[in-house]
Amino acid sequence: MKRRPIIAGNWKMFKTRDEALQFIYAVSNKLPSKDLVDSVVCAQFTVLRCLVKRQGENLRIGAQNMHYLDEGAYTGEVSAPMLKAIDVSYVIIGHSERRAMFNETDETVNKKLHKAFEYDLTPILCIGETLEEREKGITEKVLAKQLELDLKDLTKDQVKELVIAYEPIWAIGTGRTATSEVANDACGFIRSKIVEMYDEETAALVRIQYGGSVKTSNIDELMSMPEIDGALIGGASLKADDFIKLVESAVNNKAEKV
Repeated sequence: MKRRPIIAGNWKMFKTRDEALQFIYAVSNKLPSKDLVDSVVCAQFTVLRCLVKRQGENLRIGAQNMHYLDEGAYTGEVSAPMLKAIDVSYVIIGHSERRAMFNETDETVNKKLHKAFEYDLTPILCIGETLEEREKGITEKVLAKQLELDLKDLTKDQVKELVIAYEPIWAIGTGRTATSEVANDACGFIRSKIVEMYDEETAALVRIQYGGSVKTSNIDELMSMPEIDGALIGGASLKADDFIKLVESAVNNKAEKV
């Protein structure tokens, strides 16, 4: 089945409003058609609205996190209805930095996924193993457990719309990148697990990204892999010219899937 590739930039805690606007003006009229690739920028809360207003036809804006409740006494948090009210399209859920630094658990990830779908936000679910877990040979066990807990009680139709980002934790922000074969094998395992949990149709439709020190120098090789449908990209997504090149690579290498 056809899967439209998706390239998502994760800006993390970078860019002021002026810097974000400079970026959006530089890319908004240069990105490939949304019929060929989904181009997404996941930005910090302070600039989401100004980016949405200027996103143009071929770019969509996402948040980097959200709470699993609609409202409440949760200082510093942002809710799904708040994101929906400003026309945000995507939200990253369960990024390894959120799990490691802010006590995100598979239980809260699951709650957030359900809430995202309730408000028609497309979640980008991040999963991945540590270096220690990979060296112990338990990568597949770790990924399987994360999927079982994170996707609990999600329907087939919801999972079909989900984006899964395989992010080996040892490759995030370290300059180390999983080889294209290692990344492809992990994404293939994730797809096989979706078959086991749901069915072949669901697994054939869910899009699986790779994330972890992706840059313009390795994007072509990664995008040439059959199980990798896109990338979740940190630092390399901060420069407008590089972001355009990353998106164009997905189109050039995945044309047969469109």
